[in-house]
This record gives sequence, C-alpha cells and structure tokens, in this order.
Amino acid sequence: MPEKYVLALDQGTTSSRAILFDRDGHIVQLAQKEFTQLYPQPGWVEHDPEEIWGSQLSVLAECIAKAGVTTNDVAALGITNQRETTVVWDRQTSKPIYPAIVWQDRRTADYCDQLKADGYEALIKTKTGLVIDAYFSATKLKWILDHVSGARARAVKGELAFGTIDTWLSWKLTNGKVHVTDLSNASRTMLLNIQTGEWDEELLRLFDIPASLLPALIPSSKVYAVTESIVRSANIPMAGIAGDQQAALFGQQCTSPGMVKNTYGTGCFMLMHTGEQLVSSKNNLLTTIAWKLNNRIEYAMEGSIFIGGAVVQWLRDGLQLIRSSADIEDLATRVEDTGGVYVVPAFAGLGAPHWNQHARGAVFGLTRGSTRAHIARAALESIVYQTMDVLKAMEADAALPIKELRVDGGATINNLLMQFQCDVLQVPVLRPQIVETTALGAAYLAGLAVGYWGSTHEIQQQWQADKIFHPSRSREDMQPYIAGWERAVRASIAWAND
Repeated sequence: MPEKYVLALDQGTTSSRAILFDRDGHIVQLAQKEFTQLYPQPGWVEHDPEEIWGSQLSVLAECIAKAGVTTNDVAALGITNQRETTVVWDRQTSKPIYPAIVWQDRRTADYCDQLKADGYEALIKTKTGLVIDAYFSATKLKWILDHVSGARARAVKGELAFGTIDTWLSWKLTNGKVHVTDLSNASRTMLLNIQTGEWDEELLRLFDIPASLLPALIPSSKVYAVTESIVRSANIPMAGIAGDQQAALFGQQCTSPGMVKNTYGTGCFMLMHTGEQLVSSKNNLLTTIAWKLNNRIEYAMEGSIFIGGAVVQWLRDGLQLIRSSADIEDLATRVEDTGGVYVVPAFAGLGAPHWNQHARGAVFGLTRGSTRAHIARAALESIVYQTMDVLKAMEADAALPIKELRVDGGATINNLLMQFQCDVLQVPVLRPQIVETTALGAAYLAGLAVGYWGSTHEIQQQWQADKIFHPSRSREDMQPYIAGWERAVRASIAWAND
C-alpha cells in the first residue's frame, strides 16, 4: 500500500499555512502565505474573508504539489484556526456581508463595559467560562448585525450564516454544504454553555442573536464532510477541527491533567489541561473546552496574551528597527540587559490576568543611553514577563506548582527568549523537535478519526524534546527585573484609567 499522509490547514492571524504530516508526525511539506491586515480605525482590526480563503486554498494546492503527491494520497484533512474572529455571509451567494472582525479588535469594548455595569459578569462566566471582553465573538457578531444595513432582518429570515474561521473554511471547502464548528471553537464565542456543550438560549437573547445564524456543533475529531470540487483528483475526508490553542495543546500531547503548554505566536496562549473537570478560575483566567474526543468533553484553563510575536512585527513594520523578524535576536544580544527599559505591548489592551481593555502600549525607563538594541531586548522580554503573569495565576488556581512548560510557535527558535523565559519562571522549558504543534494537533485529531493513528497512546510515543532549557540564574537574581516589569504594567494601567 502506498504511504498516505494527513494534511493540516493552519489558518492563523497573519498567514495561512498547509502542512503535510507522515505517520511519524514528521513534516513532509509546508506552504505558507501572508495576507493583508486591515486597520480601518484605531483599535479596529479586520481581515478580508475571501482573501483568507484564497490564501488557504493556494497553500493547500502548493503543499500537495511540492510534496509530489495527489489528493488520493491524503488520508484526512484537519483544520486549526485563529479563534474568535467573526465572519457573517450570505447563505445563497457565500459572500461575506462585512469584513472579518479579528479577535484583536476592540470596537465593542464600551459595550462590554456596559454589560459589566449591568451585572452580567457572573452569568457569562458561569455559563461560558469567559470574562466579558471584546476579544470574544458574541459582541463582534452583534456589532455586525447592528451596523450592517438590513443584516438583522436577513438573519431572522435565515438568509445569513455566522462562523469563526474554521466554519468559514469548512463552508468554502464543501461549496456551502456544511455549516459546522467544533466545541473548542464554539467555547470561544461567548454563546456556548460549556457545561452542556450546547448553544445557550439565554445568551442568544442577551446579545440579540438569531439562532438560525449559528453553525451545528460537532466533536473535534470526526469525519464530518469531504472536500467538494475544490481539488480535482479526489475528495479528501474532513475529519478534525480545533481552535489553534487547543490544537497546540493536543499537538504537545498535554493530555493529562496538570500539563501546561505555551504557544508563542502573534499572541501568546498558555493552556493547562484539566481533564473532564471544569475548573473555574479565581485569578482572571478563562475556562475553555479543550476538545471533544471519544464522546468526552475535556477542559482547559487558559491565559491569553494579546501581543506576543506581534511586538516583533511592530518593531519591524511600525518602528522599522529591524528588517526582518529573524533579526531581533541578533539585535537584542548586542546588550547584556535592557538598561532599565520596559516595553508594555498593550496595543490591544491587556489580556490575562489583568483584562484591561483600555490599557495601551508604553515604553518606560528610557534614558539618553537607550538604544534600539535596548528597546528590542525589552520588547522580547515583554513576551516572557506576560507569560510569567499568566503562569502565576494558573499555579494559584490549580493549587499546585507547575513542573515544566512545553513551548511551541515560531518564536521558540529564539534561544535568548527561551532561556530568559526559563530564568524568570524557574522551571524547565521544553522545546519539542516539531515546533509546528498547532498544525500537528489538527493533523492528529483528523488522523485519529479515520484510523490513520490507532490511539492517543500511539501518538504520545512520538513527542520528543529538541532542547530543554534549565534556569541559569537564581530566583533572587531575577527578582529586580520582575519588580520593574510589575511597576511598568501598573503605570500602563494607571495611564489608561486616568
């Protein structure tokens, strides 16, 4: 029998990728394409859904062509995606009625403040595991219905469809035959009751959202469709969906309660697997569905950092301090430390555990001796400090110390960043051999559904560390740096609240 592969579509915030994996979980081929970021007003972030689809379709074709295989050689297709980003389209024409409102978008922050003032915080947290924030899909969807002419009336008539990016891609891949989302993505909309695993009628009434807009709910690992007419030789079974952070948790094989991973992407996202137990956070973390697998819903606790790798893009595109993102490590290593400079990259507010929607980015501690190298290093270190804030909250909620941190995402190739992360946290940091764990998680979920892999136990044998970072400095050495960061965050929040 010829070798078969599993294809993962990894639709991220800044690029679309397609990655082909073999039975050992190794990358056979990869294709990637960036797409346009739209900033129509301060605090607004949009994407063109058609451009997302076009970029995803083109990398799918490119990946298969470069690998020298056909769609006959693909056993299954899995989707992982930027979460919370909201698309509404016409069911007849498949045309979006408005650009995709991206998870980073803050246009509904004032409405979220009103919901809090009206006393809805406890209700929403109990039902959804989420805090009230513009980050999640519900307020974005309500905004589109309120601001696009005729949208609400058309939604009531059943003419429109809503989806996060996984739903949009599934719709396009099947020529509009399938309107679905998995529970990991649904749990990020602020419309799903995570205890029952169903859309919540009370929340739909609160946000004034017609139920006819919503996709059907499916498990994260199940053959739910085949690709229709988009590729000529054979239709591919579509068999797995997970939001990018849950997919990374699965790709890292953090499948036992207490295991923790941190993904360093556009944002940073730390998740702790809590098994079938739904743990409610007392420290401003989110409770989320990790996945539904083998008819069981499993949960995770999550801390979301809005600006991770995006701070490096800002240095490149906004300040033009570097030509490419890869230049950051070289520039940052030109100085021994930041010289007292701190960057608080609250460009889209502060996420966990602060949840201040109105905080804005700031640079503190500049002196006449500060150089672009100091600013570059401070920007890198901001990623580490934000991760530390989340880990501390997670340890408090879990009531147990975290023994290790598994890391993935593009920034993990930066050894300076990983070592500093290790020194600040004072726990080993484990970088796997395959850092594309988000795509790998989607591939695993799809492969399990079609029997390409026999069990999760078989998959667990594939995880291997590429490098383990151990602390090189003591907790006492790191304390002054940490104190400086905490002071900078307080100052950033004070500026926002004044």
